[in-house]
Amino acid sequence: MIQIIIHGRGGQGAVKAAQLLALAASLEGKYAQAFPQFGVERSGAPVEAYCRISDEFILLRSHIYSADYAIVLDPSLLNVKNIIAKKLLVNTKKHLKDSFTFDATSIAMKIFGRPVVNTIMLAAFSFFTKTISKKSLLEACKETFSGIVLKKNLLAVEEAYKKIK
Repeated sequence: MIQIIIHGRGGQGAVKAAQLLALAASLEGKYAQAFPQFGVERSGAPVEAYCRISDEFILLRSHIYSADYAIVLDPSLLNVKNIIAKKLLVNTKKHLKDSFTFDATSIAMKIFGRPVVNTIMLAAFSFFTKTISKKSLLEACKETFSGIVLKKNLLAVEEAYKKIK
């Protein structure tokens, strides 16, 4: 079983990212669960969302205490929270030792006009970890979004893959 914690701030799409990740995994025939944890529910407040992915039915229903991966949507959270995982994927232009880094904000600002980086960071997660495929991520977006929001998220995933390569 793979356990993932997504750290973000309210409005960045951490909860939706966990849901999309779980949906993409289920589209590949895997078992998955996604659930959030909120503190103060307001825009900009720290938010955590969790996702488990397994080839077998998941019986565990608790908080994730020891993550395989942490996806950090806002790098300022590294100074605020003690983020522990075997591997980190951080949205930043900086190079961080022992972490995957990717500048999702620049893509988000270009496409959405604001730093909503969830699908972009999932594309980077897909690329770096091979946990889910790009095809499944795109399909999960199609099942979740519609209209202009769908078009922008599909473009965001494609742009992320172009930038990574």
